[in-house]
Amino acid sequence: MEINEYLLRFFQIVKEMENLDFFSGVSKLSRTEFRMLREIVMEEEKGKKIISSELARRLGITRSAVSQIVTKLEKRGVVQRVDSPIDHKIAYVCLSDSAVAVFEEQCREANEIMERVVNELGEEKLKRLFSSYEEFCRAAMRVQNERRGEETDGADGAQS
Repeated sequence: MEINEYLLRFFQIVKEMENLDFFSGVSKLSRTEFRMLREIVMEEEKGKKIISSELARRLGITRSAVSQIVTKLEKRGVVQRVDSPIDHKIAYVCLSDSAVAVFEEQCREANEIMERVVNELGEEKLKRLFSSYEEFCRAAMRVQNERRGEETDGADGAQS
C-alpha cells in the first residue's frame, strides 16, 4: 500500500468510527450532549461542580459552543446554570433530576450495544484492536514531536 493510501484509509476509519451510533434506540441526546453530561456526572460523583470553560476544554470545543449546548439543554430541562456562592461571575453547569434518568438510559443503551459487539468479536480481538490503536497513537505522537523538534531546530538555525 502506498503512503497516501494509508493516510486515506486512516481518515476513512476515523470517519466511520465517528459515525457509529451507540444510542440508536433512545437518541435523546447528541454525542456531544452525552459527553457533556458524562463530564458533569463525573464531577458530581467527586462532589464537585464544573464550569463551562472546563467543559469546553474537556470536549475540545469552544466556550461559545458549550454555551449554546447548555442553553439548549436548559430549555429542555436537562441542565441548569447555578451561580457560585463565592464568585458571582462563575456559573456551574449542573444536571437536573430528569437528566440523570436520561443519561442513565443512554448509558444502558450504549452498554447493551457494546456488550453485543464484544460478544460478536470476542474480548481478545477487541483488546488487540485497542492495543494496536494505542500503539499507533504513541507512534504518531512520537513522529509529530520529532517533527516539531526538527522545525524548532530549523527555525533556530535560520536565526543564527
